[in-house]
Amino acid sequence: MEAILGEVVTYIQNFVQYNNIFLSIFVGMFVISLESIIPALPLSVFIAINTIAFGSIVGFIISWIATIIGCSISFFLCRKLRKIAKEKIKKEGKIIAFIDKIDCISFSNLFLILAMPFTPAFSINIAAGLSKMRYKKYFFALLFSKAFIVFFWGYVGSNIMTNITNIGLMIEMILLIVLLFIMSKIVTKKFNL
Repeated sequence: MEAILGEVVTYIQNFVQYNNIFLSIFVGMFVISLESIIPALPLSVFIAINTIAFGSIVGFIISWIATIIGCSISFFLCRKLRKIAKEKIKKEGKIIAFIDKIDCISFSNLFLILAMPFTPAFSINIAAGLSKMRYKKYFFALLFSKAFIVFFWGYVGSNIMTNITNIGLMIEMILLIVLLFIMSKIVTKKFNL
């Protein structure tokens, strides 16, 4: 496993080093923005790759900006399709209730939900786009909450990928992930998401 991860890290670093830096940044931003629209893609892996490829600070900035762009695109796509979507789901009581809940949510609660690594952020993006929430409120919640998410996944992911043999660090990372998973479940339950 260590050899495979080492090869992946080396390949990524060589790609950045031997290709046009703008192309490398574009690819790093594109995959993260795409993840915000297609939630099946692993955000944590892409952020870890950016952190390893570009370093902690530049990797953080690239990932942070890209996830805000991707979430904003998701928001505006849903906002554009709001009338059509509401027609299709008007008989789905749970979905309408969820959208109404997001519509009335306070800024601090929206921030809290978006800042938890295991809450359904993609559904929040869609619900915010379908609701009457102002983009300004959504944007500022994204701006601050995604900074935490990007830092968390960059820290955890890059440490796991580069220090796979350090048992103490692996235990620390696993405990951190479990703790935040439990906290995310509590937040999700509190807001009945």
